[in-house]
Amino acid sequence: MALSAKLWTSIAAAAFVATTALSPVAAAEKELPPAPFVPQGGQPGEDYTIGPLDSLTVFVWRNPELGAQVQVRPDGRITLPLINDMVAVGKTPTQLSDDIHNALSTYITDPIVSVIVNNFSGTFAQQIRIVGAAEKPSTVSYRADMTLLDVMITVGGLSQYAAGNRAKLIRYNPETKKQEEYRLRIDSLLKRGDIKANVKLLPGDVIIIPESLF
Repeated sequence: MALSAKLWTSIAAAAFVATTALSPVAAAEKELPPAPFVPQGGQPGEDYTIGPLDSLTVFVWRNPELGAQVQVRPDGRITLPLINDMVAVGKTPTQLSDDIHNALSTYITDPIVSVIVNNFSGTFAQQIRIVGAAEKPSTVSYRADMTLLDVMITVGGLSQYAAGNRAKLIRYNPETKKQEEYRLRIDSLLKRGDIKANVKLLPGDVIIIPESLF
């Protein structure tokens, strides 16, 4: 017996609701709290972690011949006089200074070592990646108190066909060890000046901006 058109409509509607409830888009409807445009107090961020291709100056007090200006290799290591292939990536400048101090202690008494970061690249965990329909999709080095507005200015805003209010933010939660998705309203922020759509970002965030379907 053929089903009536009304019954088919009811079945289709129920299937749509069930599919929507299970879809990743529905899971991405969570939103982050608004961030102030001007942070109060200007608190320092987390300690900087040296990344591949960072440029460093290593200074050894009273032993300038043991220091050097070096670039961290893509494999994360540096080479200095008397020190071959020391791992630099993933360490703070203070941690690297301590490691160089320990290595040089074999040759000189109680060396005083300073490490200065000249050009910053950072690790991927300290960067924010913007992909999709931005004007200039790219990777942006994280700075303390960085917000969505700061990142969108850096990448030149949205492209002509971007669906900014359907953008998503992907963030790793170290407590649950899972990725979490949040809805972003970039159109509201950039085109309508909705300050509630400006959210605080964290190192390692990924922003995905889809194109409009129409």
